Amino acid sequence: MFGGAGFARARARERVNLRLASVHGGVEEKKKRAMRKQKRSKDGGKPYLAEQVFIGPVPASAGQRKTTQKGKHMSAFEKIMGHTQAITHLENAIKQNKVSHAYIFNGEKGCGKKLLAQEFAKMLQCQEPDPPCGKCRSCLQSESGNHPDIIRITHEKPGSIGVEDIRTQLIGDVQIKPYSSPYKVYIVPDAEKMTIQAQNALLKTIEEPPAYAVILLLTTNSSVFLPTILSRCVMITMKPVPDEQVRQYLMEHVQIPDYQADICVAFAQGNIGKGVQLASSETFQEIKAAALNLAMHIPDMEISEINQNVKDVSVFKVDIQDYLDLLAIWYRDALYFKAAKDVNGVVFKEHINTIVEQTSKASYEGISRILEALQKAKQRLNANVNFDLTMELLFLTIKENLG
Repeated sequence: MFGGAGFARARARERVNLRLASVHGGVEEKKKRAMRKQKRSKDGGKPYLAEQVFIGPVPASAGQRKTTQKGKHMSAFEKIMGHTQAITHLENAIKQNKVSHAYIFNGEKGCGKKLLAQEFAKMLQCQEPDPPCGKCRSCLQSESGNHPDIIRITHEKPGSIGVEDIRTQLIGDVQIKPYSSPYKVYIVPDAEKMTIQAQNALLKTIEEPPAYAVILLLTTNSSVFLPTILSRCVMITMKPVPDEQVRQYLMEHVQIPDYQADICVAFAQGNIGKGVQLASSETFQEIKAAALNLAMHIPDMEISEINQNVKDVSVFKVDIQDYLDLLAIWYRDALYFKAAKDVNGVVFKEHINTIVEQTSKASYEGISRILEALQKAKQRLNANVNFDLTMELLFLTIKENLG
């Protein structure tokens, strides 16, 4: 027999399950429609989201540039966190005079593609024997963004880079010799947005480039390029930066406390740009506060309070994945601490007392069921299942499995 509160939870769960079942039948059809819509919009029809690329620490001016013990300037790449393999390849290419005519910098938004490409271009154009000197006219022009032989390709249409953009800014311009440098470097941000026609137009230049041309394609998805372009470019893959380096950067340059840095690191997954964005986002801080409030107090909530939380969290519909990921981090902390009794491995260290209290009453299986329920909730929301029903069932599942 159920007690009064248990009976109410059981009835609420039954009601939610019945309502979910009534809408579940249309989920597969919605998925198919979404896939068809995505296929139609694949070639340039997606909404434009400006890429928020990590640009690293502000470069020091020529007079303030750091020096080594031997009195030499620091390497251009020393201010870039991680990406050791990519940096080594580019440095060796310059030292051995084996610079390719075309490179693809492939990695997710915020991973450092833009900064790496800019520093590589600066090294190529430096007028001194040991580049970059940071003092010559070329280096100063590079740092100010006004170098005449470092050209950044732009596009008017937010969703695509058209054939005319490539013809006028790159193909036509590359026939003119460098103004004052050994190379003409073309940086193409959002290169995955090039249409097939633009790629075909670019292909001939990549196949038969002038000796001084270097083309840098920056992309989040190299798989969209034509096989003929892929085969003629050197691929530079941007790998995740180790968590400790991301944490150190956020604490030193964004100046956030260690406990906040830990949360951003857990979300960033090796992407410093994303970590900076999260650390600086007021919306993310609001979502975190709401998620923590629920996680800390849901064991003592009544059904009416859970229903109110469903209404409250609806304001985060756009960012609901972040909200659910924060809850997942909380319960992974709980599961980890229950198994290892190690505070150092916990992300939400400042709430360790609450986590200890919850884990003392919950079983391993119960916490595991909560994590499974969070994953199911994400899948349901991605399939456009009713938001309120999905969240209500999730919150009831969390409450029931906390002992």
